[in-house]
Amino acid sequence: MALVMSAPIPGPLIGMVHLAALPGSPRWAGNMARVLEAAVADARTWAEAGADALLVENHGDVPFAPDRVDSASVAGMAVAVAEVRRAAPLPLGVNVLKSDALSALAVAAAASATFVRVNVHVGAVVTDQGLIQARAHEVLRYRRLLGVDVKILADVQAKHGLPLAAIPLEQEARDCVSRALADALVVSGPATGQPTAPADLERVCAAVPGVPVLVGSGVTPDTVASLLSMAHGLIVGTWAKVDGRLDRPVDPKRARCLVEAVRAAAGRRPAGE
Repeated sequence: MALVMSAPIPGPLIGMVHLAALPGSPRWAGNMARVLEAAVADARTWAEAGADALLVENHGDVPFAPDRVDSASVAGMAVAVAEVRRAAPLPLGVNVLKSDALSALAVAAAASATFVRVNVHVGAVVTDQGLIQARAHEVLRYRRLLGVDVKILADVQAKHGLPLAAIPLEQEARDCVSRALADALVVSGPATGQPTAPADLERVCAAVPGVPVLVGSGVTPDTVASLLSMAHGLIVGTWAKVDGRLDRPVDPKRARCLVEAVRAAAGRRPAGE
């Protein structure tokens, strides 16, 4: 059956839902109900603020697996993504850290998500988990096997890692699209919450004209306009949390502030006006 793919990204602002530790991870607290409660609360906060989409990530599962994650974590993510989907009627994405795209696709298929983020889609990357090697050949075949309309958002030289062999940013961007068949690209800063360099974003956008490119870290209301002058979308997590702390819940006021900044930059009126 041929796939008829929808738009690569659901809108300019994708809000992060960072899950607490799931079953099988070192910090698992033994209470899935609390994990789900926190995830649903963050999802609803983003939805009420006016975000365009959500991206659910197993951020609490440190240290992350360098390859396939534990089966219990996959099961936990599937339950969490399904609950988030019921709580917030927005397009939904899945990111299984560090870079388990096969499990992300499986969760997306089970919970009717529309996109996945893949941190290492081409090449080999040295990370705090060790060496991570891309598996695009398996990922694309698995998506075909599942028969799902799920977009692949691939990082270009992802945060918290460096290419094993030096490669120009532009070449990796082109490889992600032309050889690994990514549907959209993500450009981030060196670590979670750190700003994405405008020069890096500009280089990637110029290398793959016509391909959607998103900013993956460090977005603030003050940088929204300049970033959206180049990028097609923003993935936002850290700044939107209470006091800008990654381990806190999403702050309704901060989330709304970001949404208003995005809509102003995109020439859209805020909801309710």
